[in-house]
Amino acid sequence: MPASLSVAVAQPACLPLDVERNAGEHATLIRRAGARLVIFPELSLTGYHLDAPPLTLDDPALAQLVEACAQTNAVALVGAPVSSGDVTCIGMLRIDASGAAIVSRKQWLSAAEQARFTPGDAPRLTEVDGWRIGLGICKDTGTRAHHEDMAALGIDLYAAGVLHHHHELDEQDARGRRIARTCRSPVAFASFAGRTGEGYDVAAGHSTIWEVNGRPVTRAGQRPGEVVSTVLHR
Repeated sequence: MPASLSVAVAQPACLPLDVERNAGEHATLIRRAGARLVIFPELSLTGYHLDAPPLTLDDPALAQLVEACAQTNAVALVGAPVSSGDVTCIGMLRIDASGAAIVSRKQWLSAAEQARFTPGDAPRLTEVDGWRIGLGICKDTGTRAHHEDMAALGIDLYAAGVLHHHHELDEQDARGRRIARTCRSPVAFASFAGRTGEGYDVAAGHSTIWEVNGRPVTRAGQRPGEVVSTVLHR
């Protein structure tokens, strides 16, 4: 396993339900990041709209992301609603030069989300260059059972796409530090910035990467379109 991994957290500008346009914004930030792993917020390809139709893995819009990843040797973790049969979930897609795959489904849902989505059945991880990346989606990051399950998997990095109101930034930071302490790993949150659906008029932004000791090593501001990166070391 390589001793280091370059990681970026991105907060794309997002138009409601416009997957084609939003995928183009993601591709721009992947190229700008220049990192091996680029993480995006919860439901980043659609915006936080609970009525968004599920995204299929053969959606032509995803070709923009596959191309950007191929050009930069990147792996991107992006958010979208996904379905399998009659089950629809809040999902995380892994995209790289070979295509797209669903790698995680949100386990812990709000009351509004439960009316539309089915929770994921287990904590998931993905590997990048031998690094074991634990995956979380928003409310997962605030759930102790999820943290403990992730710690039991022996992860090297915890990566999550999240969405908070601007007045919830302290909670976002507390979650990042708590997960680092429980999982004994660095933590990377890609946090939605700007305005999105379901009453999120001003999202928190401030996407952050914390070291294993809970110290933030890089942090974005509150504006959409920002991406920050760092190199993590084992």
